[in-house]
Amino acid sequence: MVKFGMIEVKNISKDFDGLRAVDDITFTVTAGEILGFLGPNGAGKSTTMKMITGFLVSDTGSITVCGHDLATDVLAAQKLIGYLPEGAPCYEDMTPRKFLNFIAEVRGFHNQEKRQRVDAVVKEMALQSVENQHIETLSKGFKRRVGLAQAILHDPEVLILDEPTDGLDPNQKHHVREMIRGLSKDKIVIISTHILEEVTAVCTRVMIIDEGRIVTDCTPQELEAESKYHHAVTVELDVSPALEAKFLAIPGVDSVVTDDPGKRITIFPRDGQSIIKSVSDLIHAEDLSIGGLHVERGRLDEVFRSITTRGL
Repeated sequence: MVKFGMIEVKNISKDFDGLRAVDDITFTVTAGEILGFLGPNGAGKSTTMKMITGFLVSDTGSITVCGHDLATDVLAAQKLIGYLPEGAPCYEDMTPRKFLNFIAEVRGFHNQEKRQRVDAVVKEMALQSVENQHIETLSKGFKRRVGLAQAILHDPEVLILDEPTDGLDPNQKHHVREMIRGLSKDKIVIISTHILEEVTAVCTRVMIIDEGRIVTDCTPQELEAESKYHHAVTVELDVSPALEAKFLAIPGVDSVVTDDPGKRITIFPRDGQSIIKSVSDLIHAEDLSIGGLHVERGRLDEVFRSITTRGL
């Protein structure tokens, strides 16, 4: 049965000169999902994305994009894909306007429809101020925005973005993330990123790849819950050994750490349970004066390191 609105990856592998870059990966992605690919450098993220787009051919297995098998119908699949590769290569002697006109024509748009689509992505990616400069003169951030513009120009069913916010300033990152969330309502979106905050800001699903294999596939919230900081409580106050012992004695507390020095304490729960009420009760019972209180959701960097270094 043909499955539209879905990418199916089955048992794909890829070797380069005897080195296994991707090792028997299987997963599916459906419309409405924003899948975040995470992994150390060289883990196989970009190689996997290139195989899904048809820029590389897998050595084993199969890939189907919206019902089109890449082994037999690659051009039909590529028509449905908007792809932002790593580095966003462009013809740097062109201006953004000329480059996007060229991409529009390659995609089969001409005359009024071409102008409308180019005008729309120039506005969407805020390229008006540089649209007639040579791309080679643009900053890294503007070049990235030109790359994003060409990826969305044909309103694709599938968006595959390799480091989409690389080189962007905080305001630009926010704009691109909002755009991705808006586009994802009826599209399949796959993002490769090394920016962990992007996972919680944009993604609905996280897949960590290490040494060419999938080691985790879950929601961002489930990944945060694996952190020892999940539901940990940090309190700013003067900490004495006696007070530290009282926090440690709270039911459900696993450990405490004092730092800054003796001005802040972090209370870690056992098995990720919520301890905020018990901590607050102790603060009120002891009539403690505090400078602040913060409950952690979990730290993705700590979870990422623990998952990708288990074999070391």
